[in-house]
Amino acid sequence: MALLITNECINCDVCEPECPNGAISEGELIYRIDPGYCTECVGHYGEPQCLKVCPVECIIHDPDHPEDREALQRKYLRLTARAPG
Repeated sequence: MALLITNECINCDVCEPECPNGAISEGELIYRIDPGYCTECVGHYGEPQCLKVCPVECIIHDPDHPEDREALQRKYLRLTARAPG
């Protein structure tokens, strides 16, 4: 699944620079995660870096964008223009 930042976000700015895909950006009221770019850090790290640094734990799995690890890996390959194999 892609991740989602909830309304509990305090706009602390720590998550945005941690995203290796550039999926996190400042929204109108809170930060947002673009599901088209979020791979939950698959291909880069063993765990989502935004979850690691969020001081208020306001990042959850986005129920509107269910993806398994294989789908996240394919997205990572597409985003980094790497062919599998």
